[in-house]
Amino acid sequence: MFIENEQQMMMIRQSARDFAETHIRPYIMEWDEAQTFPAPLFKKLGEHGFMGIIVPEAYGGSGFGYQEYITVLDEISKVCGSIGLSVAAHNSLCTNHILSFANESQKQKYLPKLATGEWLGAWGLTETGSGSDAGGLATVAVRDGDYFVLNGSKNFITHAISSDVAVVLARTGEKGDKKGVTAFIVEKGTEGFSAGKKENKLGMRASETACLFFDNCRIHQDQMVGEEGQGFVQALKLLDGGRISIAALSLGIARGAYECALKYANEREQFNQKIFEFQAVGFKLAEMATEIQAAELLTRQAGYMKDRGERISKIGAMAKLYASETAVSVSNESVQIFGGYGFTKDYPAEKFFRDAKLCTIGEGTSSIQKMVISREIQKDA
Repeated sequence: MFIENEQQMMMIRQSARDFAETHIRPYIMEWDEAQTFPAPLFKKLGEHGFMGIIVPEAYGGSGFGYQEYITVLDEISKVCGSIGLSVAAHNSLCTNHILSFANESQKQKYLPKLATGEWLGAWGLTETGSGSDAGGLATVAVRDGDYFVLNGSKNFITHAISSDVAVVLARTGEKGDKKGVTAFIVEKGTEGFSAGKKENKLGMRASETACLFFDNCRIHQDQMVGEEGQGFVQALKLLDGGRISIAALSLGIARGAYECALKYANEREQFNQKIFEFQAVGFKLAEMATEIQAAELLTRQAGYMKDRGERISKIGAMAKLYASETAVSVSNESVQIFGGYGFTKDYPAEKFFRDAKLCTIGEGTSSIQKMVISREIQKDA
């Protein structure tokens, strides 16, 4: 229903699958245990077109839509959620912010480097005191002639340390004013711009997360994205699309957890039969498969509507909510099917279990998604 060119999609899926099996799977536990962010991998991802999936070919991207984007994230995240998260953050936040709202000069300057993986991008919205409350930013940008002086910090930023460029949201007006937030492109090496220590996380341990700091950081007005005061509206539109990213990431994690449990259930024997043949196990797997199918349909519908330019606030939130909660429930049942082995790092279930939880938190918690959905359905009443 949502995929027009199935042959092309099969080729893209196979390409992403082959990449993940060759360049990611052999190292996932090594990266996870040491919390290694494999920066060179992202240049390889760029060479395969996975760092600029929705960027037009004119800017060095792959020129695909959200259906292809969902497929790539699904396949990569099925192998490693950490890498899937980084691919999602780079594509849908930093790169997409520039693609969606920057002027032509800025697009020509940054998109070719980001889309090819030559540069890695970060996106700075969240702060210690404001997460989903995007209007409550404490980071400020004060105009000084042709420059803005940024002071403040950002928290839980993917690629904060390793990124070459970041799109940062700062307050240029009164706190709480929807027209008082502006977006800026800040390059690595800019005086007064630095990163903090890497967070020690439960899951997604190979995806780098840290703080960004701004100490009298002077940014020329040419680095402003769009007009002054448009940052809040830009951020909300980006987060609508970003929720498709997290839904696709969640879908991949859930699929990975399900597939390893299905394989194990068909190999493990107890009482002279495969454990899959026990109704308790078979029914668990049936529910897991059904939830994944439903999550994919919601995610695909959101991607279809996004590609058609339709408003996706409601469907994007629904996809993100359902897919992320599915990732948690499926990965939990996967551990249960593995039994004691599921609690060890010798088997893949425990990593899916740890990685899945972030999906219900990042880019708006499940409670925030319910709030968005409830406001949207009230409009339909």
